Amino acid sequence: MYHYLRGFYLSANVLKCLVPSLIFIALCLIFVTGLGGLGVESIRYNAASENNSLPSDVNDENTAVIPEEPSMAEKVTRALVEAYPRRVLRTEFRDGDWAVLLRDTWFYYAEGRLLPEEIRHRALEFRPVGFYQYPKDLPEWKHPTDEQISRYRAMGDTVQPARANYFFDALYRASSHSEADQRVKTIRFLGNSITVHYAIIEDLVLVEEAIRAAARTSLQVGNWVQNIGSMESWHWRDVAGTQSRSFHSYGIALDILPRSYQRKQVYWRWAGSEWWNIPYEDRYQPPDAVVKIFEAHGFVWGGKWAIYDTIHFEYRPDVLLLSGINLTTMR
Repeated sequence: MYHYLRGFYLSANVLKCLVPSLIFIALCLIFVTGLGGLGVESIRYNAASENNSLPSDVNDENTAVIPEEPSMAEKVTRALVEAYPRRVLRTEFRDGDWAVLLRDTWFYYAEGRLLPEEIRHRALEFRPVGFYQYPKDLPEWKHPTDEQISRYRAMGDTVQPARANYFFDALYRASSHSEADQRVKTIRFLGNSITVHYAIIEDLVLVEEAIRAAARTSLQVGNWVQNIGSMESWHWRDVAGTQSRSFHSYGIALDILPRSYQRKQVYWRWAGSEWWNIPYEDRYQPPDAVVKIFEAHGFVWGGKWAIYDTIHFEYRPDVLLLSGINLTTMR
């Protein structure tokens, strides 16, 4: 009897020691099983929700992360840095807007006005600078819609605010007639004397070299060069019929007038009351090869504008870059 009781006592003590261990093992099994029910992705999702430093694409492996499309303001300011590399030094998002550092002054996008900080609040007093989609090739001519015709008819009756000139005044250091006069030089270009801003002289030299090379193998280009009658370049004035300063005022625009217009139109204001109805075949235009040469060196051609000016070339590498057109030379 004694041995029986002693064995029972020992067994009870053993069980007493084992019970806590058994309970701990059971709890571990329940916890692990619960995690399996939650799933790895749920754990990962909760961790990402609690920790903003984790990658944004870990919350749901079935959802693709779509990069945000850059705003127009960002695209324009980046194009300006690329177009004018030694003057426009960098761009960054600051004070709620994209801005570019032109020499030592920040110019803010300001809905296309490009204004210095102290007059950002006056943005609505000005027209935007004019950053637009410039077509790589001459678009197919189409008869304008009734809505377009109505808008064209009203153009002469609408007095619009002046375009904001602050950025280009600073870019070319030409905010007045006297300042602009100090920045221009007279050069020879395709047999004519023209006065232009010294910043574009090298570009025009390269344009002339390419046009003369093309004229040696293209009769069309050769005839166009021979038909040049005169050129108009630097002239401090506003755009005709507006209060906005012309790019001729900076010496970065050039009109190439032919000896003979061949009874064709070149400028919408000279073309009569229904200028919008004139198709390409009735407009005097330089050869496409000439246009491409100018574009490759940073000049847009007015013949691709809806409000056309087919004798006009204007140095706007920023517009070309913004439109995805590669330039041959960038300085």
